[in-house]
Amino acid sequence: MPDGAPIVGPDPASDAPSGPRPRRRGRTTLLIATAAVLGLVAGTCTGFVIQAHREPTRLPSLSQPVVARAKGPGPEPLSAAQDHRVKTDGDLRKLLIPRPKGKKALDWAPEEDGWLDLGAYADSLTHADRVFGDLVAAEFRRAAGVSWSEGSTGSTEVRLVQYRQEETLGASERASRWDVDGARGYDVPGAGDGMAYLFDAERKPGYLPLYKALATASRGDIAMEIWIFDSKPIPKQKIMDLAKRQLERL
Repeated sequence: MPDGAPIVGPDPASDAPSGPRPRRRGRTTLLIATAAVLGLVAGTCTGFVIQAHREPTRLPSLSQPVVARAKGPGPEPLSAAQDHRVKTDGDLRKLLIPRPKGKKALDWAPEEDGWLDLGAYADSLTHADRVFGDLVAAEFRRAAGVSWSEGSTGSTEVRLVQYRQEETLGASERASRWDVDGARGYDVPGAGDGMAYLFDAERKPGYLPLYKALATASRGDIAMEIWIFDSKPIPKQKIMDLAKRQLERL
């Protein structure tokens, strides 16, 4: 090689081997893959052929067997102890606690033969005009009451007011809507929303002081209210006892 000649790559005309040649695998791999696919297709076709020659499996019937109706009389209607509506849909006056023996009915009591219609009940309350509309909206159905005098200055009034309760819970709403500002409130045992209230005396010149107590509660579609008025303080136990006795009858 002459001095100063450039260095170039290997001479393609040289007889010397340039290194080991790679083996060609493409054709063999393709043949193996094709055989595997053909085997899978053949197995699937064989499965369909076998299944086609089998008898179809019967499915269970969608219809259910008819159950024969039991013979004999139907079930007895629920008693009043089992069905609240049996009791409350009857004569509402029979659910009132009785007037104590020896006590006289109030001359000015709003009930007539134990019943109060919507107008009579509303007129017995403060703000009668407004209350009348409230009672209509609350789906007033009917009311019953009993009252008696206590000595020369006291009186007691017990009322049961029933509501239709087709769209509103009139009984429970009414039992919680009394104006009891400033009164001392006590829970009535055995009644979820039962409350008893003792009010401070109302005093006016020339008149005896007026004390009052109130008990309210609801059972189903009936709202209970008990009022006691007197010129002397009313014991808490007195209003509580009346409330318990009346609730036991509902």
